[in-house]
Order: sequence, then C-alpha cells, then structure tokens
Amino acid sequence: MPASSKLPSATCSLASASSPSPPRRRRRVASLMGQSPSAPSGRNRSRSSQRWPQPGLRLDLGFLLGRKPWQGGERLDLANWMRCFLSPPLPPPTAEAEAEANAEGKAAGSREEEEVGGEEADHLVVMVNGLYGSSADWKFAAEQFVKRLPGKVFVHRSQCNHSKLTYDGVDLMGERLAEEVRQVVRRRRNLRKISFVAHSLGGLVTRYAIGKLYEPSINEVSSLDTDKLRDEQKRSAGGKIAGLEPINFITSATPHLGSCWNKQLPFLFGVPLLEKTAAGTAHFIVGRTGRHLFLTDRDDGKPPLLLRMVEDCDDGKFMSALHSFKRRVAYANITYDHIVGWRTSSIRRQYEFPKLKLTAQDEKYPHVINVDKGNSEDHQQEESVEDSLVDSLEELMIRGLRQVTWERVDVCFHKSWLRYNAHNNIQAINVREQE
Repeated sequence: MPASSKLPSATCSLASASSPSPPRRRRRVASLMGQSPSAPSGRNRSRSSQRWPQPGLRLDLGFLLGRKPWQGGERLDLANWMRCFLSPPLPPPTAEAEAEANAEGKAAGSREEEEVGGEEADHLVVMVNGLYGSSADWKFAAEQFVKRLPGKVFVHRSQCNHSKLTYDGVDLMGERLAEEVRQVVRRRRNLRKISFVAHSLGGLVTRYAIGKLYEPSINEVSSLDTDKLRDEQKRSAGGKIAGLEPINFITSATPHLGSCWNKQLPFLFGVPLLEKTAAGTAHFIVGRTGRHLFLTDRDDGKPPLLLRMVEDCDDGKFMSALHSFKRRVAYANITYDHIVGWRTSSIRRQYEFPKLKLTAQDEKYPHVINVDKGNSEDHQQEESVEDSLVDSLEELMIRGLRQVTWERVDVCFHKSWLRYNAHNNIQAINVREQE
C-alpha cells in the first residue's frame, strides 16, 4: 500500500461552540496517537512521516451526550458519534507511492553508519526493528555478532522503517526494506550469503520483503511448467534472496498470525469486548499497520494481507522465499509479554502448547525453556489455503506457514525484567545464534 495515499481522516474533532460568557480554559485530551520524544530526527527522518495524517481523537463530553450543538448547528447524537470509529476503506496503491517508498529504501541502504563488519565478510545479516523502534534497538546485538564472528558476518541494521513510519503498513514497510537490502548488496559486491534477524512487527515486514527479493533458481523455473510436482518439490530446487544464498530467517516475538485472536494481545486479558474494540480502533493508534495486524484490511476486495502472505501470489513469492532459507526460527515469549501472545509468535494452535515448567533446561541459555524443531505434520500439508475455506483465518495461516519447518524456541524472562523484555529477547537471540 502506498506511502503517499491519503487516508480519509479518522479524527473525530468535536470542537466546543462559542459562548457569550468568558470561555473556560479547556483541558485538551491527549491524542491517542502517541509520539515518542526519542524519534529519529534530521536526515534519518523520512518524508513519509509527514505525508500520512496521524489519526487522533479529541472528545468533549457535552457533544458525546448530545447536550451541545456542534459546528453545523445540529445536535450530535450517539449514532453520528459512533460513525467516527468506523474504518474507512483503504485506497488502492499507486505506482507513484511505491516509487517513493523504493527511493526511501534506497536512501537508507546507502548509509554506512549503521553497519559493522570487516570488508572480507561475505555473510550479510540484516537486523529489523519492530513497532515504533529504530536501528538503535539492534546496536548491541550487531556489535556482539561481529565481535564473536570476526571476518564472517557483515551486519546491517535496517533504518528505513522507524518510529511513526512503522504505522504505514506491513506492505509499504516491506517495500522499503526490500529496496534497502538491494542497495546494500549493490554496494558490497563480495557478499555471498544473507540472513535476517527481526523483532516483533519487523518479522512480518521481513517476510513481505523477502517475497519481493526472492529469485527462483533455473531448475525451479523449469519445474514450474510441470503440473505433477507438488509445491514442496518445486520450492526444493532452491532460490536466492537479492542474489544471495539464504541461510537463517529468525524472528523474535513476531505476531505471525496477527493480533486479533483471543488472548493474542495479552494486555487485554482475553476479554472479548476489549478485543473486538481493539480490532475496530487499532487504526486510530497505529494506522494501516493496525488494520494488517487485526486482519481488517480489504485492499480492492482482496483477502487480508497476512493471509495472502502464507502463499505465493501476485503480491510476492512469500512461501517460496521462506522455504529457500536453510533454517527458520521463531522465538516466542511464554509469559510476561503483554503485546504479542505465545500462540501467534510460535505459530501454534491452542492445543499444541507444550506443558512446560518455567525453569531453564540449559545453564548456557537460562531464558530458553523449550526448543521444538517441528514435526512431521508440517510436511503433510497437501491442500492449499483456497481448498480450506471452511477453516478459520487463523487455521489457514497456520497451515500456510507450516508448509515449511520452523524451529520454535520458547523463552521466559523474570517478571522483574518486564520493562526490558524486548532487549532481553534480542540478547537471547544474540547469544544463541552466534554458535
């Protein structure tokens, strides 16, 4: 979805009517769209952060109760007020907006200050931040990767999606990331291999980006003409990502199945009313990204984006790209993660949860509670997503994603470390993945 598309304003601005008496000083209710003082500035700030109108909400109880006339002179009844919360339709993408997103990604890929590693390294590791994050989230991990694997890895911390740019939607962010990776590969001609390490929303963005970067091998292209081969066999011929050999695809606390399912946005405590309300209002808080996470997007009548991303389609070769990696790992927080649920981050069904004791199994990795390297069920997928329309969207996504084998790593951090949960996830990945 384009960066420059103007969404209909979602702001419900209920201004007070003028009064002959001296006006009272009204306290302005803070916008629901949070703004962090630590957002990147200067040359790292993209133009698209100003292109998108940031939705907010300002309420006056007088209007809410219908006791005051508003600008048109008519009273605002409850029905009119509730219409402010309806999601306007998403505008179709435009070539101009996609070109602008590509230019933003190319600019980010040209910066070298967020890169570490020797010139002789031939393995590119791309680190991607999550919602409202920045490249600074991965600074420590990037330095440690290079320190422990000198001369072997070259680490690039993605810069194209930061702070409020992460509200633009998974597709637009993926387009930026794809172009950023292409630019890095063009600059460093000695690269031969590529891996991705992504946190939270960054995992979805990366899955979209690799679908755009995927290049099928010659054998795979020829096999596409044979109808007798299964999809698994067609993909097994191998392909490349941005011209490089794919090695590791690693996500940490990524909502692979979205956030609309019961108890998958843990801070809502599994209350159905709160979860339904969140699904209908998420776009006020995190823009188009909220619609993608809650599967409420309908671009030109298409299925939700996250559902389209569990198959190869016109938007990208998403599953072929995932299958091309030698290893796929999903780190998932068992508890104390109030943003991403265990089920959606580990790509499991509710009844598949292992019965675990929250004690370390290995002193070397004290936060790793369980490692599940997949099962035969993952490889017995014969029917396509379109053949199972009677199943729920969640089941369709699970079946689609588990056409490939995932190594699931269940982790748990001490409750007192809750505020540092994202940082702890990053460090756990950093230590375990360097071996």
